[in-house]
Amino acid sequence: MSHKQTKNVLFICSRNQWRSPTAEQVWRRHAELSVRSAGTSPNARHKVSVADIRWSDVIFVMEEKHKSRIVAEFTRLLENKAIYVLDIPDEYKYMDPALIEQIKQSVGEILGLA
Repeated sequence: MSHKQTKNVLFICSRNQWRSPTAEQVWRRHAELSVRSAGTSPNARHKVSVADIRWSDVIFVMEEKHKSRIVAEFTRLLENKAIYVLDIPDEYKYMDPALIEQIKQSVGEILGLA
């Protein structure tokens, strides 16, 4: 009997307030995923840590600047990690239906879960 390996997915935005927690909420019940969210800003609700990066198999960032920030901070830890930029601007509130739709579609497509 083959068990599908659970993927650890980390969602990152700036303050871990609207976008990444929404993504975490959208995907947290998926059987094949284990999800977390974090922010790059020093005043983020949960600032991305070494533990988060080590834990993750796949990292989704909302904007290019988030990728630059984590690459600058965690260069060596990111060597074998897949990092995807979702290009979702900071113009949505938590659980905004348009944000949910974008996250479902892009993440589902990238991970082959659509």
